Amino acid sequence: MAAIVTDQFRILNASNFIDSVINTNNSYYVFLGLSNPTNPGFGRTTTWDTNIPNPTDNLDYSSHCKDTALFGKKITSSNIRRVIRYVKWTANTSYDMYRHDYSISNRTPNSNLSRLYDSNFYVINKDYKVYICIYNGSSSENLKGNKSQDEPTFTDLDPSSAGQSGDGYIWKYLFAISPSDIIKFDSTEYIVVPNDWKTSTNNEIVSIRENGYSSSTNPNQIKQVYIANGGGGYKSGIVDILGDGNGGRVSINVDSTGKITSTQVTAGGYGYTWAIVDLGNLQPQGGSIPNPAKLIPIIPPSKGHGYDIYTELGTDRILIYARFDDSTKDFPTDTKFSQVGIIKNPTIPSSDSIIFTENQFSTLSGIGLTSTFSGSPTIGEEITQNVAGGTARGYVASYDKETKVLKYFRDRSLYFRNSLKIDQTDYNTVSSGSKVLSFESSAENIGPFSASIDTSFANNSNKITVGGKVIDLGVTFTGGLSNPEINTKSGEIIYIDNRPLVTRDIRQKEDIKIILEF
Repeated sequence: MAAIVTDQFRILNASNFIDSVINTNNSYYVFLGLSNPTNPGFGRTTTWDTNIPNPTDNLDYSSHCKDTALFGKKITSSNIRRVIRYVKWTANTSYDMYRHDYSISNRTPNSNLSRLYDSNFYVINKDYKVYICIYNGSSSENLKGNKSQDEPTFTDLDPSSAGQSGDGYIWKYLFAISPSDIIKFDSTEYIVVPNDWKTSTNNEIVSIRENGYSSSTNPNQIKQVYIANGGGGYKSGIVDILGDGNGGRVSINVDSTGKITSTQVTAGGYGYTWAIVDLGNLQPQGGSIPNPAKLIPIIPPSKGHGYDIYTELGTDRILIYARFDDSTKDFPTDTKFSQVGIIKNPTIPSSDSIIFTENQFSTLSGIGLTSTFSGSPTIGEEITQNVAGGTARGYVASYDKETKVLKYFRDRSLYFRNSLKIDQTDYNTVSSGSKVLSFESSAENIGPFSASIDTSFANNSNKITVGGKVIDLGVTFTGGLSNPEINTKSGEIIYIDNRPLVTRDIRQKEDIKIILEF
């Protein structure tokens, strides 16, 4: 059986995702992870930076991403927006007009596309104002329409031409992007669409929305009648628009041969989902129509242009923003990352059911080291400690020379010892090498650099004093050790992107922008 997933389903899914993010019962986070992607082991390759592997979509890979995550930042309503493609108004360019009937058999004239939402039927101007093209001067003799000469800049509520050039374009103003959104969500590929359009109390949005739906009794008003074929032998006059609606009327103008040259809707009527112009009173005499015209009433959005811009513009993409800087010790600047992801509803460390709700988290464990030891911790290298029952293992994620805090993570690559492959075959190293053991305050030094744990570090606190300065460590240390701020086995990984390895630095900030397409 033939079937499709409709554009409206994708738009709905995007809206549902935003609703889920801003629902106070949920916690979504952008996280960074995997600081040693070229180490041999699970989910890694020695050629990572030159041949980045695609993430694997299964539960095994997702749980590994949780193990190798470094830290996360909560997604809030201020950091998520619907987006559409960036279409900049440019002089001498032909734009497609809004039509309800683009398809494989009726492609967009300028871009030869089968979807309205893929076509350039809207623009953003130099002032970050967005307009939809109601008419572009096209006809049966000018299928692609005219080239736009006048940049739309007006903010009037009704559709209008943009200038005096006579280019034939009719534009409808929709919205302006706020300065804060321009700064935060700036993109060369996408235009940010305001949140909460349907419920916003912003005066401008309310005016545009209510103008689009001018009366609760008049949905589906006809605004434009397209001349697909001007025909011949017709008279000028005003005729009815028939269909499943009522009350529509259109004025017809013809030239000396009776060819229809222009139309103007004089009454939009209401309730149309399909329509046909009744030219009976203007037809040539004699009963036959040797050169029939073809006029196509354009069906606007059900409640008018500007009422529901998400459906009108096809907002099936979401942009998520997160910034990681040096403002907190949760985000160490002396680390690296090669994965960006989104996790939903991680829980607190002591629970499988209580959702973590803080603004940020660290998934790293910490060790407060004494001030003197040989060598220096290197990001991504393996550390070990002989403890009761075997060997504790981890990968270095960060070492803060000021606080002497080493942060580390653990994943399965540390415990499969068969040539560093993930292999459940029974080997004689399983008993000694595959036990997951924790680092201990009272155990021997940590290798390979022979560091000792400062068991009095922070004294069961999250603060220490260095050189007279009080430093907030972000997590509490007990016996020189700290634990992750979330349950690292919890939450749902809903997005993973493998990237070339990025080295963090105190002089830089990572502005992460994730595009989700539904």
